[in-house]
Amino acid sequence: MHQNASTGRIIFLISSVVIISLILWNTLVFFNQLKDNERAKMQIWAEAQREVASSGIDINASLSEIALRVIQGNTTTPMISYSPQSDSYDSKNLDSLLLNSPKKRDALIAKFTSEYKPLEVRYEDELIQKIYYGNSPLINKLKFYPAILILILVLLSIALYYFNQTAKSAIQNKLWAGMAKETAHQIGTPLSSLVGWTEILKTENVNPEYIEEMGKDIKRLEMITDRFSKVGSMPKLKKMDIVTETHSAFDYLKSRSSKLINFSIKAPKDPIYVDLNSQLYGWTIENLVKNGIDAMKGKGDISVLVEMTGNNALVYVSDTGKGIPKRNQKRIFSPGFTTKKRGWGLGLSLAKRIIEEYHNGKIRVLKSSPKDGTTFLISIKLSDTI
Repeated sequence: MHQNASTGRIIFLISSVVIISLILWNTLVFFNQLKDNERAKMQIWAEAQREVASSGIDINASLSEIALRVIQGNTTTPMISYSPQSDSYDSKNLDSLLLNSPKKRDALIAKFTSEYKPLEVRYEDELIQKIYYGNSPLINKLKFYPAILILILVLLSIALYYFNQTAKSAIQNKLWAGMAKETAHQIGTPLSSLVGWTEILKTENVNPEYIEEMGKDIKRLEMITDRFSKVGSMPKLKKMDIVTETHSAFDYLKSRSSKLINFSIKAPKDPIYVDLNSQLYGWTIENLVKNGIDAMKGKGDISVLVEMTGNNALVYVSDTGKGIPKRNQKRIFSPGFTTKKRGWGLGLSLAKRIIEEYHNGKIRVLKSSPKDGTTFLISIKLSDTI
């Protein structure tokens, strides 16, 4: 299926390039044909002038009649004609006021010369008139047609890409949510059995400490099952102290991690109240801490800082790992993205969803470098409820 999608994208890309190339080529051909037609019109004017000169008719007397019959129909091509004999200029399809300003007139003549070679009307090797002419409004508009076409195609491509990414993200979200709920369902059956076996062991001659530890793990499994069951549905938020909740999640990992990891947490003594779902928030902290432990390969420092700034509670989770390349700092929150040989790339994606979609907060990579490790920042608004 993935191969078919890739082949389809390649075919679409090649087809788009071919179509655009054909359109641009045809536009260029049409543009050149119009320019040739413009020059042909002006050559008719020049030939008419030559005929007048060769017939011995007074040019100045006959010029208005020739203009009326030959080129009066040309209402598009702008031109300036210069008569050396009278050292005068005349214009057509231009604002006559331009001729009154030598500076503007000379600038326009230079522009016309860059577009077309001026036409010279001669009689017996004597220059009678020199005609400067430029592109008609239609040609000027046509010049921008390819650029406008490309812009439209680019905007269309961006819209298609955005639509494709949005649809892909929606499908992925449904897939992850479905997998999470199915996982919760699958864990539920053996978990119920473990609870029953624990009750049986209490009646046997078994060390109570063992049963107590098993009870803790069962509660942990129940909490994990509850977490997975909440993915894909909007959880209920309660006014809670984020300091206490952060301590709880942090301390749990600290007691179950390697002694080679140095854990430290800094938080105010006074509570900071925000609207939280305790289990999902704890899951986020665990994901960030575990991500840091993996980045340090099981040896280094994990530190957490909780503080309040303005209307937000801020939680910093830092590690001394290998850091995250800048090109990947936004991609790490995408579902399925991972740099590990094992793993599905769901941890940070779920963390982002929990914080931003469920708690209306923000989570991002604050800083990261190979020397100093990585710091994630979570920002959640303070609770408005009393």
